[in-house]
Amino acid sequence: MGSKIIRFIFFGNYFVGILAVALTIEATQQLRLPYNSINYYLLLFLAPTVYYTYAYNKVSVKPSSTNPRNQWYYKHKKFINVSQIVLFSLCMVLAINLLYHNFTNFLKLPLAYWAAIAVIVAAGALYYGLLPKSFLRFNLRNTGWLKAFVIGFVWACCVNVLPLIMLKIETGVGYHDSVFWTWLFIKNWMFCTVNAIIFDIKDYPSDANRHLRTFVVRYGLRRTIFNVLIPLLVIGLLSLGVFAYFKGFGFPQVFCNVLPFILTIYVAYSMHKRKNILYYLMVIDGLILFKAICGIIGMQFVK
Repeated sequence: MGSKIIRFIFFGNYFVGILAVALTIEATQQLRLPYNSINYYLLLFLAPTVYYTYAYNKVSVKPSSTNPRNQWYYKHKKFINVSQIVLFSLCMVLAINLLYHNFTNFLKLPLAYWAAIAVIVAAGALYYGLLPKSFLRFNLRNTGWLKAFVIGFVWACCVNVLPLIMLKIETGVGYHDSVFWTWLFIKNWMFCTVNAIIFDIKDYPSDANRHLRTFVVRYGLRRTIFNVLIPLLVIGLLSLGVFAYFKGFGFPQVFCNVLPFILTIYVAYSMHKRKNILYYLMVIDGLILFKAICGIIGMQFVK
């Protein structure tokens, strides 16, 4: 029973929705901003769940003897199709409700906000090649080594840009510390990028067969770990130290924000041994949840 629940949460991409909400709450606390509405958080949870499930369901047209997630999608195809309709309908209701209660504020959004929305929507649509191939064949995930940076960028926009846009729409509150916001955005971008590179290790055989030049395919597993992942994480730690010094962060806050980097370095080092799909979904993606929790705890020490 426990195994079925775990597969349902992780294979069904509900954990992805949890990550989106957790990272958004972390960013909101770190920027010391008011929270968005419950309506927005529900939409934020459901939309990535529907998005990732739709994208993966498209490629799971026949069962695979070597891919447990593919097998799960094929076995539960009827349930997934029904749940997608229900969840998508809920997303539409929540989106329409947001629009109905804030229609005037939507129209008053500055041009810069609309430009940000356009970039996020375009990146999201091209991220998995969700547009019809007859319209556009370009798929950002198929851009080789750029793939991980695209994934990290979309996630950073989701948790650092969208909440600010919605806060402006719902409350009229803006954010003006551009230096701190930029640092947080880049930190989330790079952390999620490193996470995506680690996740690419899972797809190494299939990416190599498709001639998709990800970091792992291009440089091999060992060089990716020691020449890409660990240096990026060390740079992240150094930049955190420098920024914490100039911003006057206290030790508990710095310690909480350092922990996810240390744990990710350990996990990256351990990736020379092949893991199963649930390990990637629970542990690798779990690093993002751990980062969000540490960031939220760290803010409790700020006076």
